Amino acid sequence: MDDGVLKDQALTLWMKGQEHHLRGDFNRAIELYTKSLALYPTAEAYAFRGWAYSFQGRLDEAIDECKKSIAVDQTFGNPYNDIGSYLVKKGELDEAIEWLEKAKTAPRYEPRHFPYMNLGRIYAQKGMVLRAIQEFEAALEIHAGEPTCLSALGQLRGALN
Repeated sequence: MDDGVLKDQALTLWMKGQEHHLRGDFNRAIELYTKSLALYPTAEAYAFRGWAYSFQGRLDEAIDECKKSIAVDQTFGNPYNDIGSYLVKKGELDEAIEWLEKAKTAPRYEPRHFPYMNLGRIYAQKGMVLRAIQEFEAALEIHAGEPTCLSALGQLRGALN
């Protein structure tokens, strides 16, 4: 079978995995992502399998999947942001920063404002209020009116007064 056919079949399995994922059926989503990867490894399937693992509390495995995703396509920003967010969940704030900074500059990434929001949360937790404000403002430049950013900015600015 040629690469194009395998890639199309893998894409179909990945999309079916996403459907199950969004319904909260993580085991089936992981199964479909795994089948997709067996046919044709893609950065998306690795990243999404990692995301599904994260919903099961399997953060170290989720991080490993994101690293596999990056190995396939270094331009794909999602796994950088995801590693950062998983490290935050593990309480490893300083380690998360470098991954989130990489997500900000990844050529292929949507939603681009997420790493800025995540960095804003980290800096707020670390008591670095002005830096947190800068990150949330940068997120709003990308995604104007984002409610989480607006709320966080209101709280942070209130803390300055």
